[in-house]
Amino acid sequence: MNRKENLKKAGEKDVLWDIAVIGGGSSGLGVALDALSRGLKVVLLEKADFAKGTSSRSTKLVHGGVRYLAQGDIMLVLEALKERGRLLKNAPHLAHDQAFIVPIYSLFDRLKYTVGLKLYDLMAGKLRIGRSSFISKEETMKRLPTLNNKNLKGGVVYHDGQFDDARLALNVAQTCDEMGGVMLNYMKVTHLNKDESGKVNGVHVTDQLSTKAYDIQAKMVVNATGVFADKILKMDNPEARKMIQPSQGIHLVLDKSFLSDKDALMIPETSDGRVLFAVPWHDKLVVGTTDTLRKKPKLEPEPLEREIDFILKTAAEYLTKAPTRKDVLSVYAGLRPLAAPEDENEKTKEISRSHKVIVSESNLVTLTGGKWTTFRRMGEDTVVYFPKITGISIPKSSSTSQKIHGSVSNPSTDYLGVYGADREKIITLQKDNPVLKEKLHPDYPYTKAEVVLAVRDEMAMKIEDVLARRIRILFLDAKAAMKMAPVVTDIMAAELGKSEEWKGKQLASFNKLALKYTI
Repeated sequence: MNRKENLKKAGEKDVLWDIAVIGGGSSGLGVALDALSRGLKVVLLEKADFAKGTSSRSTKLVHGGVRYLAQGDIMLVLEALKERGRLLKNAPHLAHDQAFIVPIYSLFDRLKYTVGLKLYDLMAGKLRIGRSSFISKEETMKRLPTLNNKNLKGGVVYHDGQFDDARLALNVAQTCDEMGGVMLNYMKVTHLNKDESGKVNGVHVTDQLSTKAYDIQAKMVVNATGVFADKILKMDNPEARKMIQPSQGIHLVLDKSFLSDKDALMIPETSDGRVLFAVPWHDKLVVGTTDTLRKKPKLEPEPLEREIDFILKTAAEYLTKAPTRKDVLSVYAGLRPLAAPEDENEKTKEISRSHKVIVSESNLVTLTGGKWTTFRRMGEDTVVYFPKITGISIPKSSSTSQKIHGSVSNPSTDYLGVYGADREKIITLQKDNPVLKEKLHPDYPYTKAEVVLAVRDEMAMKIEDVLARRIRILFLDAKAAMKMAPVVTDIMAAELGKSEEWKGKQLASFNKLALKYTI
């Protein structure tokens, strides 16, 4: 992807796009991917970086949703299990099988989870990725040696998917770019343009890096901004009813020694009735999540002290090696774009994660709800409104079989495996310039070559883009990320032709941000 080239395409006068997508998270990318698979002309506009918001802050699971099955939301689980299977096939370098163990402390729980997870297997059908089974106490302790074994009867093993969320977003954006879409980050929509009859026919957008403004014409405009959907709806109609109820979930990142480097732990019911996961990810352990109502959405939400304490306390109940605040390498918060309930007392964990597509009187199409696993289906369900709005028929979707950029049949098992086919680009950069083999930090494998690739091919424009979403170190070890920042700044400045003043501002901005990921 080349931002300069894409800006030039977006700025061409008298170009009429089929669909203009507002939002570069999982929802917007799903819309763009499906529309392009049908041969439509698409431009996508993201006000920050791709997946800057919720889409980089997940529990890192591609899953059907065991909890939704317990709640009786069968259709959502069936849909998600199908999409899980498709994603594991289309992006094997980023999404893979992950074994989970549910600890069993009573005979009733053994029966409940053994039967429930067998049903989960059956619902996946041909797209099942593993069989669930009960294992003995001895086997459970062998696989999860730090698990509290008091009254432990054994465990139930089941399989779901695990992935790198921000890198998937980036690779989907690259896929869309290769399919002819124009993908742009740091482009903020400030106004919806309308024709004489009041129908939306485009957007007014400002480049956040150059401050240059553009008017983009489109036959259909899609609001896929997640927790910020209400802001776009207010642009369309100042009297619009609130559609989104933000719910915050946080995750703590610990050293993998607190559990296992292979198997994940799933606690099906915590003291607040939620599910708690402890999932191996990039050689660390991600533990979460919480469910806290927030009044207003923020691009950079911050964890609350009570959320941090809750996760530490709950983890201590199940692990013999109880984590403390000093063990937390990084903490991150994300906001779920839940549909605002009619009843204000409704608990967010009881609100369905199903997505909804809403068409305003102005023909603005808004996609709300959903989750990462079903991003492609969400896109398909949105694009089907194109003929209804424009009167123009479109081909059937082919996004179910669309391979994602970087897809390889046998991805490397080293840390560069998440790059898939692009792994060779990094190796070539290092061969051509041995300096690029140098590590960014002595304790981590990431090299200077990855920064160069992020700028040249992955549209990274700020230090944060590299350290948070291209290399995931801000989410893995915030203090290490701060130590890497000066080197990354120098490389990016050289690649982008930036001044010393730019370097100073970028470094100060990143360090201020990184402190929010520490406790």
